[in-house]
Amino acid sequence: MFTGKANCPYYAKAELLADYLQTNLPNFRVHKITQHPDEWEQWLHDICETNGWEHRQCPIIWRELLDRGGKGHLLGGLNDFLEYAQQYYGITSMMLSEEMLAIAEENLQAHLEIVKEDEEIESLIKPMHIWITSASVPICYHLIPLLANGEVFGMTTEISIHLLDTDQFKDILHGIVMEAEDMAFPLLRSISEHTQIDQAFIDADIVIVLDDVLLNLEVQAHENYIREVSEICQVYAPLIEKNAKSEVKVISSGKTFANLKATMLRTYGPSIRPENIIAISTSWESAAKAMLARKLNMNITGVKDVIVWGNISGSNYIDLSHAKLYGYDCAIWGPPNFQHPLLNMIYDSEWIHSELQSAQSTLSSHVSRCTAMLPAHAVATVLRYWYHGSPPEEIVSVGVLSEGQFCIPEGIIFSMPVRFQDGNWEVMTELETNEATQKALERLSHELVQEKLVALKEINEMQPYEENK
Repeated sequence: MFTGKANCPYYAKAELLADYLQTNLPNFRVHKITQHPDEWEQWLHDICETNGWEHRQCPIIWRELLDRGGKGHLLGGLNDFLEYAQQYYGITSMMLSEEMLAIAEENLQAHLEIVKEDEEIESLIKPMHIWITSASVPICYHLIPLLANGEVFGMTTEISIHLLDTDQFKDILHGIVMEAEDMAFPLLRSISEHTQIDQAFIDADIVIVLDDVLLNLEVQAHENYIREVSEICQVYAPLIEKNAKSEVKVISSGKTFANLKATMLRTYGPSIRPENIIAISTSWESAAKAMLARKLNMNITGVKDVIVWGNISGSNYIDLSHAKLYGYDCAIWGPPNFQHPLLNMIYDSEWIHSELQSAQSTLSSHVSRCTAMLPAHAVATVLRYWYHGSPPEEIVSVGVLSEGQFCIPEGIIFSMPVRFQDGNWEVMTELETNEATQKALERLSHELVQEKLVALKEINEMQPYEENK
């Protein structure tokens, strides 16, 4: 075994002699490990410490008897190897100093080219790093197979999943890791558990925030829960800015304060691209479509363009004014792309104006109870749209940062209709809103603005207290 600095002339001389011995002796084998000059000292220290050797020169040469096992026998440096070759085989090297220097220079250039080629190859197969916070919750358990089966990012994109939670959930994280490894997903390069917050989000391409608070307004005020959410974001956002990649995509999901989490991550992480922070409202959209499909006795996949406006995990508005039906069994039929306006097919106007709105409380209860499959599917669906585009001409509801569209106040995360294309999303501002929808948007906007103001107020009031402690 030969190891030395790529630009070391003594390593070059030993290498040439070893090659000669390997060519002329049938049972002599050489394995060479060339090190970059900047990495040599640390590598030498580590190999000597591992094997209990004392050696400080370049190169280092040892002998391994492959058929016997055990650690190698240290020969030493160049002079020791020359003496060994002379004694055992009657062969030595007469290389001149000029030749040694020339070969050393060639070795260095060859090593740098190999390193560059390896880095290029590695960059082509570098996995996508996905961080999931509060990863002990059930949604994470169902989300991992959806991310790792290739349908979200494509069958050629490998991923590394990082599960983040507190120490008390370490056993749960370990169990998830072991089960995911046992499933042997071809595209899952690695999955790991993390409980040290200061190491969170390193090299993250995607951050999925699943943190929730257990609401019980009989125990403490709503403002206290808002402060708790804001404090979580105040920890996460700077770490995402510091450790994640510059184009990181941040997704807020969960049963509580999905909009507020996204808003506060934007507030405390100003260098994160605002268009890369979104909140998932697809669970509401899916549940509303299912309710309509049951009413119309049709397949849910034929219900399209139902819009969810407002606060995803609070007050929101289900807008059917643009909804369409495909494949609906009625008197008029057409090709697969033939559509019916949904409102024209529901003849029970009383159900639309009264029962649908009252049913939203039932729908809200249903969505909040769906803690696993539905929200996991919603996150995976939105990520697939983000990377590969949403179905053409189809409306998707997502919580995004308002820039004043539809007269919604700027600076809050608000669920509204978007389309995904070429790795980006855009709000579908060309859609018209009727009077009822506009009134609902005003009411919902006020609620989210007040929620943000409460969050900022609570944190500002806490800062002097923290500084004085």
